[in-house]
Amino acid sequence: MFATGPSVIIVSHGQPSDPQPAEDDLAALAGRVAGLLPDWQVDSATLAADGALEAALARAGDTPFIYPLFMTDGWFVRSALPKRLGGAAAHILPPLGAEPALPDLVADILLDELQERGWHAAQTNLLVASHGSGRSPKSKQATEAFVDRLRQRISFAHVTTGYVEEAPFFADVAMAAPSQAICLPFFAAYGGHVKEDITEALAAARFAGPFLDPIGTFDAVPALIADSLHRAAEGANQARGASAERDSG
Repeated sequence: MFATGPSVIIVSHGQPSDPQPAEDDLAALAGRVAGLLPDWQVDSATLAADGALEAALARAGDTPFIYPLFMTDGWFVRSALPKRLGGAAAHILPPLGAEPALPDLVADILLDELQERGWHAAQTNLLVASHGSGRSPKSKQATEAFVDRLRQRISFAHVTTGYVEEAPFFADVAMAAPSQAICLPFFAAYGGHVKEDITEALAAARFAGPFLDPIGTFDAVPALIADSLHRAAEGANQARGASAERDSG
């Protein structure tokens, strides 16, 4: 059966040193989103895989929706992605990390983790691992904005954020973590930073608490993406209708 509705390309950074595993993981996510959007054409591409985005654009047809599986609305979303689109008409949505419903989704995961371990939030620390950037403040600002919203939902004893590429560095923050703590990676996928930098820092710190999956891999994320795409399509339809009314008037 051919898709009769809109088309979307879910885009992520990928892994430049080994592009295919990240391509496969993103395709699996796109498949789960497609299951929730049966009339849509749902495709995926990482920026790291040579020609992947261009091929997806060729399959997508006119003016697809682009969903950035990124945690911040920074350089990759604002500059690198539009450049790679090469002037093609497309609706670029806000990235995953900027989704208004994301703090609630993550709070539910954390509350389940606390309940499973029999821990109370007031006696537990949350350790957030994020990328950061030595060139732009946007990554840190986005992480802190997310963490602030998370604090409003769960009253942990303390919430500490550490970064891979700027201070406070995650390796230092992990060293100071108490035994009753949960580590939350503010990342969209299992890339090198999560598999290597974060994992190695936790091992060096002898971190004994739960190390959660990256946020972008949570089971509830495909539904969140599907909801966001539904809203974007409704908005685009309303804008086209308003434009048609103006032209006819």
